Amino acid sequence: MDGVIKAEWDTLKKIVVHKPGMEMFFGLLDPYGSLYERAFSRQGAREEHDNLVHILKNALGVQVFRLKDLILEAALKRPRVREKLIQMARESLDYIGDENTVKRAKEEFENNIPHLDTQHFFYMLLVHPEIDFKRAEGARNIAQTVNLRQPLANLYFMRDQQFVTDKGAVICRMAKPSRRRETNITRFLIEDVLELPIAKEIEAPGTIEGGEFLPMGKFAMVGIGDRTNRAAIDQLLQINFDFEELAVVHQPMHPLVPSDTPDPMIDMHLDTYFNVASSKVVVGCELLLKHAKVEVYHNEGSGKFVKDAKEPFLEEYIKSKGFEIAGLTTLEQLSYASNFLTISDGRILAVEIERGVRDVLTNLKGKAQRDHMRYGKLYDQARMDFDKLKNEGGFFPHKKELYSKGVEAYPIILKNLTGGFGAAHCMTCALSRG
Repeated sequence: MDGVIKAEWDTLKKIVVHKPGMEMFFGLLDPYGSLYERAFSRQGAREEHDNLVHILKNALGVQVFRLKDLILEAALKRPRVREKLIQMARESLDYIGDENTVKRAKEEFENNIPHLDTQHFFYMLLVHPEIDFKRAEGARNIAQTVNLRQPLANLYFMRDQQFVTDKGAVICRMAKPSRRRETNITRFLIEDVLELPIAKEIEAPGTIEGGEFLPMGKFAMVGIGDRTNRAAIDQLLQINFDFEELAVVHQPMHPLVPSDTPDPMIDMHLDTYFNVASSKVVVGCELLLKHAKVEVYHNEGSGKFVKDAKEPFLEEYIKSKGFEIAGLTTLEQLSYASNFLTISDGRILAVEIERGVRDVLTNLKGKAQRDHMRYGKLYDQARMDFDKLKNEGGFFPHKKELYSKGVEAYPIILKNLTGGFGAAHCMTCALSRG
């Protein structure tokens, strides 16, 4: 059933993606402020995204839908959807400056709606424009400044705006203000375009992002930390899940970074240091698994969960569930090794780490040179990991440990796209597994 997912290893049927467009150009004007890890080629990222879609469709048999295509096709066929899209675009547009010019522009926009293509309104949602008018003497002597207010440069990370549970979709409330408008578009997609069940929309002051959630069959896991707060967890615990247990995993501060100056971006979501490859195998950075505390809530039915007195660390907890752990080095974790996409039980689409690892090292080296006290130990460990992995010829996913545990990995190059702080798992909104 679309919109209901019980286990991350069930065969992936349908996903939604968003190919990065003009909004990525604006994001790359200031990568740091746009929540990107580093600068990268926009054209290269778009080509990689096309390849990602091609592999998912043609090699792995997944139905892949593009966010924009779904919305535009629905708007063309269903007047109610088009009207809502136009209203959302209208609310996203603002005018300031000369009063008479503002009045004229607003009236003209309304009159022009029948003449504008549907894609025009979608782009308005992406860039959130504000038009500032300054008028001088003379006919049509108007200086027009268009301000783009937080273009949705991270929208291509389609996992984060929502996640699908055994009771339907949960619409997230993003932690960072620059990303908060993304859920306006994806809620519209799920509720109005796809008409899928919504189990809950997280309300303020709660914040949560989809990279934190992993359905695990009889139980589910959700991260808590920089991106997800206690208020959101409390709201999740009121949903009448069928999951027998909800494991709340505390984001570990990296042991190699001083505790008085932590960097939560290193492992911002659960799926940036831990993921599930099959019904028997998980993949994770063992250094972090040993430091991630787990709160366990038992489901007593009717949306009532009771907290267990024990709070194990993630390594102990996941082993108690019968899973084997395929370990990652610090460098592999920093290179998005755990951010793979599980296609079916024991089959994953994974980042070709060796092709992008030098960019990760270079970026980390720069941080260590600027702030050695904060990043020096982390860089030293990453450098040692690089030498070790290079000598062994075992960069993820080409690891004997994966093969021995029955995991088949399909590698893909995402050298540019990962510059935005995520990989295949983060870039795909799963709609259906089974």
